[in-house]
Amino acid sequence: MLKLSGNFMKKKFKLKISVWQFLALGYFAVILLGSILLILPFATSGGESTSYLNALFTATSATCVTGLSPYDAGTHWSLFGQIVILLLIQFGGLGFMTFVSVVLIAFGKGLGIYSRTAFIESTGGRKYSGFFKLVRRIFIGSFLFEFIGAALLSIRFIGDFGAARGIYFAIFHSISAFCNAGFDLMGSVGGASLTEYAADPLVSLTVSGLIIMGGIGFCVWNDILDCRFNPKKLQLNTKIVLLVSAIFLILSTGLLLVFEWDNAFFGEKGFNFGEKLLACFFHACTTRTAGFYSTPIYTLSDSGYLLTLILMFIGGSSGSTAGGIKVGTFAVIIMGMVAVFRGKRDIDIGKKRIEHSLLSQALAIFAAFLMIVLVGTLIICAVEPQVTFKEVLFECVSALGTVGLSLNLTPHLGIASKIVLILLMYAGRVGILTLALALGEKRTTAEIRKPVDTLLIG
Repeated sequence: MLKLSGNFMKKKFKLKISVWQFLALGYFAVILLGSILLILPFATSGGESTSYLNALFTATSATCVTGLSPYDAGTHWSLFGQIVILLLIQFGGLGFMTFVSVVLIAFGKGLGIYSRTAFIESTGGRKYSGFFKLVRRIFIGSFLFEFIGAALLSIRFIGDFGAARGIYFAIFHSISAFCNAGFDLMGSVGGASLTEYAADPLVSLTVSGLIIMGGIGFCVWNDILDCRFNPKKLQLNTKIVLLVSAIFLILSTGLLLVFEWDNAFFGEKGFNFGEKLLACFFHACTTRTAGFYSTPIYTLSDSGYLLTLILMFIGGSSGSTAGGIKVGTFAVIIMGMVAVFRGKRDIDIGKKRIEHSLLSQALAIFAAFLMIVLVGTLIICAVEPQVTFKEVLFECVSALGTVGLSLNLTPHLGIASKIVLILLMYAGRVGILTLALALGEKRTTAEIRKPVDTLLIG
């Protein structure tokens, strides 16, 4: 265990706390602060206090960059409430330790081994060299992408909503898209997420680009910059993330185009081939844990619904603003499966080999994610007999994957069901592995190992 002291507590106190516990508690503290701010009367447009459970739900969803909400963000919350949500989204998207590191550096405080370890764990990194450069790149790079996104969205939104409101809408939706949060303000103008812009290339492609850049992962950015965009010098993780993400985007766009060709929404809007392709590409991007939608979710076919569940389950890249089990986890499981079926001892990827311990971790994350979804679905189905299994399963996968897409079930759920979703969102953002390590007790490995036996499988 590492000692947390000095920078985080008064010197006379010393608290033994693991890095993973510190990360989990950090997000928890931010959520509590956000919930307190959101219950204030002036946080709502009507000047009435929001119930604490719904404020806690919204704060959790914003900090965990999910997007599920019991209220429409554009109509229920005042400007103050919306700014609180936006700050929680930004904080949750960039990560707790990124902000802690930036604040400490700004005040001239040194970052010890504890702070660096927590930061590296939270961003998915593996080495301490170039620590300050990585912090700087994450902070500057994130705001650069958000600024460019806001500038592009302003072109359309200023014309639609006027200068002041258009710029505000552009900033809000740019940050929400880059952080893969999915919160939108379109309800205040009679819209539903980005359905009014389904055929608009400027808005759809800008939001899609922000979602992709936010979901790639901070360490992937860092590696690409370090290698000066030379593909041959990229780390194996970067190559796998970029390759698998590209395959998912292309394949899912094509499948959605086939599945949703006769979608009622497309027919109602009179979409041509190019507009259908744009809408399917947008949906393929947003299901990677962003939460926006340009095609109403309830209009999806059963095939489109199942594909959406799969994409939400997998999610984006490790150390990014995205959730899910992550594309790296999925890739390791698939390659491990291929190696086993071929009777190979090693898991080879090109000229490299990965350890079997990594496959064990990937399978554990997959199994834990699946079990948590099933338990959450089981509980909500038990306490909410009036809702369908299809709706509940979708909501639970969306919550744990920090996606935010919904079949409009959240506003109609009871107290117990909302608590379940809050826990799912929290577990999804902190990370299944991080949460398990935070809750687990560190024990010394026994020197004497137990005898080997076997079980029948397959």
